[in-house]
Amino acid sequence: QAQLVESGGGLVQAGGSLRLSCAASGSIAGINVMGWHRQAPGKQREFVASITSSSNTNYADSVKGRFTISRDNAKNTVFLQMNGLRPEDTAVYYCAGWRFVTWDYWGQGTQVTVSS
Repeated sequence: QAQLVESGGGLVQAGGSLRLSCAASGSIAGINVMGWHRQAPGKQREFVASITSSSNTNYADSVKGRFTISRDNAKNTVFLQMNGLRPEDTAVYYCAGWRFVTWDYWGQGTQVTVSS
């Protein structure tokens, strides 16, 4: 089993920035894609961004141009740089790992709150 641990969440004013980190450990071989998802109160969990082992990236339309996903393979860590934060970005952010057909591994989540 792989373990994913997020950090870096917090409270920030609208227009501010945060950088989330996700450290992977354990049986991480075979995790082909790492990603970030988020869940706001009363809403379903939604995809935010993903990055492949060769650093190809994909973003939800709502965060394009504001968020950047990156990875440090030597440290088994994935980052989400969030700029231009908006109140609607408030959510619990989850790191996830994709092996073959679905997101198989999930972190415990980190809270991001953006005040207006």
